Amino acid sequence: MIKWRKWNNILHRDIGYLVVGLTLIYGVSGIAVNHTADWNPSYRQEKQVREIAPIAATEREAMFAEALQKLEITETPRNVFRPDPETLQMFFERRTYTVDVPTGKVLIERVHHRPVLYEMNQLHLNTPKGAWTYIADLYAGSLIIIAITGLFVLKGRNGISGRGWWLTLIGIVIPVGYWIWYQYLS
Repeated sequence: MIKWRKWNNILHRDIGYLVVGLTLIYGVSGIAVNHTADWNPSYRQEKQVREIAPIAATEREAMFAEALQKLEITETPRNVFRPDPETLQMFFERRTYTVDVPTGKVLIERVHHRPVLYEMNQLHLNTPKGAWTYIADLYAGSLIIIAITGLFVLKGRNGISGRGWWLTLIGIVIPVGYWIWYQYLS
């Protein structure tokens, strides 16, 4: 008869191997999306300044048509906007033109996917939906199983009845303590 601890260790090991890829994806993406205040983890932004002759037209539609003509753009913008009397904004797929009407200065902003990181973030944030939701749920369940079986991998003073107990307690106190501090004390 095989002992329960052997089955526990087999389960812990095999599920652990199965989730390595997803753990790396979620880990790398998690670090990236935690810092969205500092950078865009999915897109790289490129800015360019260009000069055209000042816009002479005064009627809204004519101003946009003149700007497109001077920029030699034949594509129709997805949207246009005039945030103030001296600024025109034209939005295209993955790029924006901001035109300073009196000076003719044009700020062109383009966005590009960050290779690999973009795809990781899409999976982490469940953008695909559908079947991916169930894969992500299975992954979350697998992490729960790994956490529980991990408690019983070792026995003795390094296991859950010794040092493992204190490490487990610390692992629970840190998020709970932080939440209490964040919610009530900060």
